[in-house]
Amino acid sequence: MRPTSVRHSVLFATTLTAFLMYLDRACLAWMLDSDSFKNDLHLTPDQNSHIKSAFFWAYALAQVPAGWLAERFGKRTLMTILIVTWSAFTALTGFANGIWMLLLARIGCGLAEAGAYPISGSLLSRWAHLNWRGFSSGVVSLGGRLGFVLAPLITVSIIVGTGNWRWAGWIYGLTGIIVALVFWWTFRETPETHPRCNEAERALLNEGRNAPTEDSSAPRRSFPWRAVLTDRSLWLMCAYQMLTNFGWAFVINSMSTYLRDVRKLSDEMNGYISTLTLFIGLFGLLLGGLLTDWLTRRFGLRLGRLIPLSVTRFVSAAMCIACLWVQNPWLLAVCLGLMVFSTDSGLPAVWAWAQDVGGRNVAPIFGWANMWGNFGAALQANLAGWLLATFDKNGDQNELFIACAIAFTLAGFLSFGINASKKVEGA
Repeated sequence: MRPTSVRHSVLFATTLTAFLMYLDRACLAWMLDSDSFKNDLHLTPDQNSHIKSAFFWAYALAQVPAGWLAERFGKRTLMTILIVTWSAFTALTGFANGIWMLLLARIGCGLAEAGAYPISGSLLSRWAHLNWRGFSSGVVSLGGRLGFVLAPLITVSIIVGTGNWRWAGWIYGLTGIIVALVFWWTFRETPETHPRCNEAERALLNEGRNAPTEDSSAPRRSFPWRAVLTDRSLWLMCAYQMLTNFGWAFVINSMSTYLRDVRKLSDEMNGYISTLTLFIGLFGLLLGGLLTDWLTRRFGLRLGRLIPLSVTRFVSAAMCIACLWVQNPWLLAVCLGLMVFSTDSGLPAVWAWAQDVGGRNVAPIFGWANMWGNFGAALQANLAGWLLATFDKNGDQNELFIACAIAFTLAGFLSFGINASKKVEGA
C-alpha cells in the first residue's frame, strides 16, 4: 500500500502557523518607526524599547507552562486556541491609544505565541521521519523566517497603502482566524489517531522507533524538574540559545532604527534593505536542516548536531565584525544577511536536539531551553539603549555589532558541551 501524505499536510499547517507567528511578532518594529504612528502616538525611545522587550519577556516566561500544557491537554486544541489568542492581541494593537494598551497587546501576544514552537517541535517528533527531523524542523523554521522577512515589506505596504499604521494589526488579526481553522482541520495528535493517515504512512513514521510515535499512547506525566535542573547538556543549550538570541535579536529590535538613524534611509528603503537581509538568511534553514541530518547519518547524533551548532556561531560573529567597515547599504544587507544565514543554519540542529533528547517531554524541554533563548532577545532590547548611551560617543552604533559578535563567539564555545546522544533523564 502506498503511504498517504498526511505528514506533509501537517508540516504545511505547522509551517503556515510559524509564518503567521513571526509576521505578528515582527510587524510592531515597523509600525513604531512609521511616520503614521509617530504622528498618532508620541512615544519616547525608552517607551518603544519597553514595548519591544515586553513581548520577549512574556514569550520567554510562558515557554515552560505552554510546553507542559501541550503535553498535558493536547496540542491540537491548545495550538488552535493560541493562534486565535495572539491574533486577537495583534488586532488589539491597532486599537491602541497609548503605551499601556500597546504593552497589554504585546504581552498578550507574547504569552500566546510562547506555546507555538514547543508544540511544533513536539508534533514533529511524531509526524517527521527520524532521518528527516532536521530538515522538517528547518522547513517549519523557514516558515517563521518567511514571516519575518516579509513583515517589513507587507507592514510598510499596508501602512503606505492605507495611510494608517493601525490597519496592519487589524489585517493580521483577521488572517490569524483563517490559519487557526486550517491547523484545526489538518492536525491530529498522532498518526494512529488521524482518520486520513493509512497504515503504510503510520509504518513509515514508526521506522526506527522503539514504540509507535514515541510512546504517544502512554499516560501523561509531570514535567521532569529534577532532571532538567541537573542536566549539564541542557543547561549549556539554554546558555547557547540565550547568547545566540542576544546576537540575532539585533535584526528584530535594532536594525530598523539603525538603518534610519545611522544610515539615514527612508521608510521605504528601510523596508527593502531589511527584507533583503532576512531573505538571504532564509536559505540557511533548509541547508542547515539537510546538513545536520546528513552529518548525523555520517557521524552519529552528537557530532551531527554539534558541528552545525558550533561552526555557524563563529561565522555569525565574523559577519558582525565585517559590518563595522561596510559603508554601502546594499553590501551591509549582504553582511547582515550572511549573519542571519549562518545563525539560522544552526537552528534545525537546535530543534532536532530537543527531539533527540526529549522523548515524551519534547514540548516542555524545548520550551525550557527556548525560554532562556528569549531572555537573550529581551535583554538585547533593553541593553541596546544602555550600550549606546554609555559607549557610543560618535553615533555610529558599532557597539551593538561588537556585543553581538561577543555573544555569538561565546555560544560557539559553549556548544562543545552539548550532547544530543544522551536523553534528558526522565524523558
